[in-house]
Amino acid sequence: MYDTALKILKHYWGFNSFREPQQKIITEVLAGNNVVALLPTGGGKSICFQVPALAKEGICIVISPLIALMQDQVANLTERGIKATLIPSGSTQDEIITLFDNIRFGNTKFLYLSPERLQSRFIQEKIKQLDVNLIAIDEAHCISEWGHDFRPSYQNITILKELQPSAPIVALTATATQKVISDIASSLELESPTVFKKSFFRENLAYQIYKTEDKLGKLNQIFTKTKAPAIVYVNTRSKTKEISSYLNAQGFKSSFYHGGLSPIEKKLAFDNWMTEKTPIIVATNAFGMGIDKPNVRVVVHINLPSSIENYIQEAGRGGRDGNKAFSVVLTNNSDISLSSELLKKSLPSINEIKIVHQKLYQHFQIAKGELIESAFDFNFLDFCSKYGLIPNKTFNALQILTNNGIIELNHNFQQKSTVQFLATSKQVISQTHQNIQLKNFIQQILRLYGGIFENPVKIDEFYIAKKLGSTSWSIISMLEKLAQEELITYTKSTNNAELFFLHPREDDKTINRISINIKQYIKQKKQKNSDLLQFIESNSVCRSVQLLSYFGEHSSQNCEICDVCLQRKNKTSVSQKDILSNLQKGKTYTVTEICSLLNEKEANILILLRELLSEEKIHTKNNKYFLK
Repeated sequence: MYDTALKILKHYWGFNSFREPQQKIITEVLAGNNVVALLPTGGGKSICFQVPALAKEGICIVISPLIALMQDQVANLTERGIKATLIPSGSTQDEIITLFDNIRFGNTKFLYLSPERLQSRFIQEKIKQLDVNLIAIDEAHCISEWGHDFRPSYQNITILKELQPSAPIVALTATATQKVISDIASSLELESPTVFKKSFFRENLAYQIYKTEDKLGKLNQIFTKTKAPAIVYVNTRSKTKEISSYLNAQGFKSSFYHGGLSPIEKKLAFDNWMTEKTPIIVATNAFGMGIDKPNVRVVVHINLPSSIENYIQEAGRGGRDGNKAFSVVLTNNSDISLSSELLKKSLPSINEIKIVHQKLYQHFQIAKGELIESAFDFNFLDFCSKYGLIPNKTFNALQILTNNGIIELNHNFQQKSTVQFLATSKQVISQTHQNIQLKNFIQQILRLYGGIFENPVKIDEFYIAKKLGSTSWSIISMLEKLAQEELITYTKSTNNAELFFLHPREDDKTINRISINIKQYIKQKKQKNSDLLQFIESNSVCRSVQLLSYFGEHSSQNCEICDVCLQRKNKTSVSQKDILSNLQKGKTYTVTEICSLLNEKEANILILLRELLSEEKIHTKNNKYFLK
């Protein structure tokens, strides 16, 4: 059976061998045993269930928490010539019957389901009729109330054991503490599962935390020294553009990425980064799924991540080729003091969740007791603006409603661009006879899309550009020009979410039922923030040792490449006295200038400056220091 697995790996993925411990996990799964596997980011989790599922007769059911994640995996499998599907949001009962008939008789190998979908009695009956060879629980940390993305609906997926008692279960996650791993096994009622834990230790990844008042200056310094692919994480959409513009003004090549960009803008930013046309990408944590670029040398966090789990996933995108890479967190005292305060401001109370929930029904004019099963086109910022809601707090309220199965939000929903010709083809061609490029463009559209004179037709600007050997931006420009001349109507793609209500409107009653889960969510968020701050501020223990300890690995071996280890190696000989003797009365100095005067590292100088400030021997204003 193992030889078959190896042939499948070679045929569909082009690899000659498995990574450690993929081979052992696959062997256990093929033997029909239950498995819990912890593989850090980049460890190749999906292959651990996809290969054994392909090696056996029947279908693999995959439970996954995010629609976007399911769509991404189905697309990846389809590209490799493997039949995979999911149940589209808002599917009618007749559509689901047709889909399951296609699964049973069309040799489909993978069915992706959300845990909320699984609660449907109708879908449970349909699953009973399938020949299931394996059940895979992706992002299994969602089962545990101490997992960093706890979803109460994950605790109900044991129904699959009743529906398909003979199918083995493999539960996979990239980030979980020992407590969470134990929770996964007990919640899934797995008796003596084989547990695989790949160490979080990354010998080639240097975790470095710098305290600096001049983050942009430090960023400039990093990219002057390291000219290689990089990711810069920030905490707001506006900062992605702001930091990218700064880097471009400094002569670096960067693009930006966040959840509010249109599908075209996202694809362009991603492709430019992958091809290294713009080797630096500035992004929110929306930039995460499907990233497998091996030669990322630097991952910078300009703002503190939300948890150690999020941090290690994002930092882990660096150095996947095994060569040295750096994870850099730029922080300062105000970041740390504001962190807990900002968290409090972003966490909604039960009453605030009730308000957001009620406003959703008002927004879409749904009456009490009514349930509309079709999708709603949802623009988050318009919704916040209409009701005067705080975006950050509202986003978290929607997350809680989603995690508890009250609503379903598809952020990856893409409203495609549409075009309809208002003039006849002869009129259009005659008006563009002097512009050969435009004429070729119109002829190409007419060849690609039928019925475009009768109704608005969905188009793909990237596909048209590829056919014409052009760029999507020039295609959009030509379409906008034709629309201005009133030859066509052109509606550009939007990046709104698709929203479904999963329960009839009951207002407060609905939220009261999940109030215990909400309290647990708030408690957990505060604990995760506290754990992160402790890690950031602890500068006496090797960063790698701290992270390993958090995830239940106990090691006394220092990494020798993090900021703590390097500081221990390079103890400064500079003293307070040296700083004071170099500062001239009546003159102000930046940290960079003081470092230059004393030929010393910024981290060491900052420690001494903090001491001098606390002893009131110097003063600071506008990030500059001067004698008292």
